[in-house]
Amino acid sequence: MNKQLKILINGIIKENPIFVLLLGMCPTLATTSSAINGMSMGLATTFVLISSNGVISLLKNVIPDMVRIPSFIVVIATFVTIIEMLMNAYVPALAESLGIFIPLIVVNCIVLGRAESFASRNSVLSSIFDGVGIGMGFTLALTLLGVSRELLGTGKIFSQTIYPEQYGSLLFVLAPGAFIALGFLIAIFNKLQHKKA
Repeated sequence: MNKQLKILINGIIKENPIFVLLLGMCPTLATTSSAINGMSMGLATTFVLISSNGVISLLKNVIPDMVRIPSFIVVIATFVTIIEMLMNAYVPALAESLGIFIPLIVVNCIVLGRAESFASRNSVLSSIFDGVGIGMGFTLALTLLGVSRELLGTGKIFSQTIYPEQYGSLLFVLAPGAFIALGFLIAIFNKLQHKKA
């Protein structure tokens, strides 16, 4: 298996930011009341991860150590601003639904952590693949959490009715339901991982 494929699989499974590393819990719990919100937040973060990892890897030998972290934040903030402006222009309802959590991608520990631990130490191609892998893992986790919360809470998946809403449990649409659903998904993910090993 080549290096890039290993990096990709690593981000989705072995170092999944939500199910394994338990990073980025704030947007994970806050934006996953529906599948579309979870998936959109994951895709926005993936765009920022791929773009910032590539640029940071390109600039790693130019940025002095004393201003490394502030420089990374400036690069990340640039791409967050781009995705925020695009969302406001083309999907304003979704941008409003995700609200403050789009600008908060700038300080998301997943994005800054990958910039520091991977992009600043590896080639551009490997850094881009790392961004894709971690981003796909994050998007998968948020989408699964959004699907389970939306289904259990409202009887819908991506706003398509599966069963009547009166049979849903309001708990899963609210904050406590996010913790419960996430706990079960982490347990299922860990169980599947141990079966493979």
